[in-house]
Amino acid sequence: MTDDTPTPTDKFNQVERYQRFLEVVRARMTTREFDPGYRVPREHYQMIIEAARHAPSGADAQPWHYLVVTDPALKEQLGEHFVQERYRRIQLGMKFPSPNYRGMKTAPGLVVVLADFRYVRAFPVLDDGSPADLAYQRNAERILLQSVAASTMAAHLAAAALGYGVWWVTAIGQEEAQQALRPLLGVPDELSMIDIMCFGPPRKELYRRWKRPLDEIMSWDRFDPAKFRTGAQIDEWIANDRHRVMYRDESRVD
Repeated sequence: MTDDTPTPTDKFNQVERYQRFLEVVRARMTTREFDPGYRVPREHYQMIIEAARHAPSGADAQPWHYLVVTDPALKEQLGEHFVQERYRRIQLGMKFPSPNYRGMKTAPGLVVVLADFRYVRAFPVLDDGSPADLAYQRNAERILLQSVAASTMAAHLAAAALGYGVWWVTAIGQEEAQQALRPLLGVPDELSMIDIMCFGPPRKELYRRWKRPLDEIMSWDRFDPAKFRTGAQIDEWIANDRHRVMYRDESRVD
């Protein structure tokens, strides 16, 4: 390399580039109330999914598909399913502060994230049904889920970069939801609905959610025992603190 060969830091300021990226990350804020009169341009869907398709995946399998839903009748049925799911949780005595899913019905942008679990065969597996194979199969499923989650996060960041509020709906994993919604959307039996991404201009001003401080979630070289939470401590946090931080403005968390 000669003295006049440009280096990466000559081409751009790395810290400035990081700061621009962090602005997008922090701009990805959850909203469950959208401006129902807004219409998402078709090219915005394409831009968001273009970002999603560049995500990394195990074996470069790219085991995802994005189903864009624009039909108001379909949105109504999807939203109503989750409204009823909230009531089911209450009837079961589930002490979980479920959000109001009615906002799904008016979300200007709605995308169902599909995963193809047949691609686990592309990952390190023996495929012979042996105990060793079962262990590798379980890990292969984790690889696939990590891959789809990375792609979904890229889609969320793209939506945030376009100025939208975003909602990551994860309550679709139950088999009952799969059976009810798969025929509604024409999804083949071989595919699983993993997430629903709602996005659009927020109806109310967005606010940042509480995040654990950096030094609490980070260790160097070896795991710091001081950062470990026992099962009892986690149960205590769920009982006493979860409700204080879920769906709350970080400035109002005492």
